[in-house]
Amino acid sequence: MSDSLWYKDAIIYELHVKTFHDSDADGIGDFRGLIEKLDYLQELGITAIWLLPFYPSPLKDDGYDIANYLDVNPHYGTLDDFRAFLDAAHERGLRVITELVINHTSDQNPWFQKSRRAPTGSPEREVYVW
Repeated sequence: MSDSLWYKDAIIYELHVKTFHDSDADGIGDFRGLIEKLDYLQELGITAIWLLPFYPSPLKDDGYDIANYLDVNPHYGTLDDFRAFLDAAHERGLRVITELVINHTSDQNPWFQKSRRAPTGSPEREVYVW
């Protein structure tokens, strides 16, 4: 997986974890369910999986309103479940692309909360446009 131009010929399958495959019958897709379907995805001939946002979020913007960039939405599993998915995908030669939204956060993000309480002109306040 060292070819820096791999994306030029990639066959990318985009998916939202919550709607792909549910492993525990709670009605919400999860990383364990995604692992269960990796062989199927590989049989389709794809070379990469593009994951839509899967971070903790109040889901007012379909997960694009990220509350914590360092964790996984608990409905989809744990950080260890994500790592297991990543390892299983890589074992099959599949690349994984994550959609990382950095131009805004959720109002529940600690950075946002700290910024809104910070005094005008402080570095914390300047993280967001008020």
